Amino acid sequence: MTVSSVSLRDKRKAFTASLVGTSLEWYDFAIYSASAALLFPRLFFPSSDSFTGVILAFSTYAVGYVARPLGALVFGRLGDRIGRKHVLVATLLLIGAATFLIGLLPTYETIGFWAPLLLVLLRLAQGIGVGGELGVAVLYSNENGDTRRRGFWSSASQIGPPAGNLLANAALAVISGTLSDEAFFSWGWRIAFLLSAVLVAFGLWIRIRLEDTPIARAIHASGDQADAPLREVFRKESRGLIAAAFSRIGPDVTYALFTVFVYTYATMVVGFERSQVLVAVLIGSAVQVLVIPCAGALTDRFNRRLVFGVAAAAAAAWPFIFFPLIEGRSGLGLTLGVITGLVIHSTMYGPQGAFITDQFSPRLRSTGSSMGFAIGSTFGGAIAPLAFAALFENTHSWLPIAVYIAVACSISIVGMLLGRDYKPSEDAHYLGAQPEPVLTPSPATSPNA
Repeated sequence: MTVSSVSLRDKRKAFTASLVGTSLEWYDFAIYSASAALLFPRLFFPSSDSFTGVILAFSTYAVGYVARPLGALVFGRLGDRIGRKHVLVATLLLIGAATFLIGLLPTYETIGFWAPLLLVLLRLAQGIGVGGELGVAVLYSNENGDTRRRGFWSSASQIGPPAGNLLANAALAVISGTLSDEAFFSWGWRIAFLLSAVLVAFGLWIRIRLEDTPIARAIHASGDQADAPLREVFRKESRGLIAAAFSRIGPDVTYALFTVFVYTYATMVVGFERSQVLVAVLIGSAVQVLVIPCAGALTDRFNRRLVFGVAAAAAAAWPFIFFPLIEGRSGLGLTLGVITGLVIHSTMYGPQGAFITDQFSPRLRSTGSSMGFAIGSTFGGAIAPLAFAALFENTHSWLPIAVYIAVACSISIVGMLLGRDYKPSEDAHYLGAQPEPVLTPSPATSPNA
């Protein structure tokens, strides 16, 4: 049996299930992200200083990232112990329920201190769910796909964040565009959160009908599941964990600028209308949906770590161009700047799922991948918007923000140097077959360590 013995129909089903489920979960996460910049400072964190409200709102945004290692620890371990499918169902339910309940929350004006406290608790639940989803969703499409095209098949769940962001921003744009500001801030914003119930029901219908991946079934049949997968990852595959976590930091920080902090900076500092920023992010997210699988496929032809590293260098440089570009308050400049930033991000993000799963052996892959995603996200995306806001509040300059991003992307380049390439023999050991040939770039273009 080989991974490629999975029928094309089942490969496509796995790709779709990973893509749709992750997109719906990231709709929930993204609707919160946009609201943290546009709505929650006013609704849950009123302050005489508008930027103080923003910083408080971004603190709750960070909670969703800080909670991810806990979700990765719980659900990643379960992915290695009981399989991938059950984890994907559980995480979708958890995130969807938390998002729906946010849509029902009374605001600070109604219940005072309890409003932000409950918001933080629900954000914590969102983060735990996403922490469990990240690594396992990548594995589902990856392990059902073709070993020779791991970059492409792994990109299914990587499309989820921009697709979810696209849905979230489209929902906010439609709702805010059809309601007055008074109605939007009073009750209209809740619609976007309550829609989660419908989307999650659709995602569950897809995921409940899935079978587990061939490699997960083979490991279960062999009885070779790890008794303490997290301990084994830290003891035996710590270098892979460091490489995976480092690789995550630069893309997450870049994404935080162009999909979260851009709302605050463009509206409060430069003077753009909220609708202009929503449209720019909407278009950029739509472009990402197309670029991410292409970037993943590109790394099936060229060394994955080299492509990622070049994109990380471009991501480090782009903020130094982006901020001066939008100072002229040109809507076209804003849109082109956001699109370019998100295309660069996509070139890192598309192959990231394959790179992270490449770092771990099959029996530890769910735990290792989940922890790599979650730890990197905590040090990357969790604190980035908060750090951006604090840096600007204290310096009144975009330059420290650009430097911050450049440092984060440099850390990801170090992750590429520490990492390894995929070893098909590890999967073949459990599947009882000769490993399939994998395209290997020439030594002159490969940065293998």
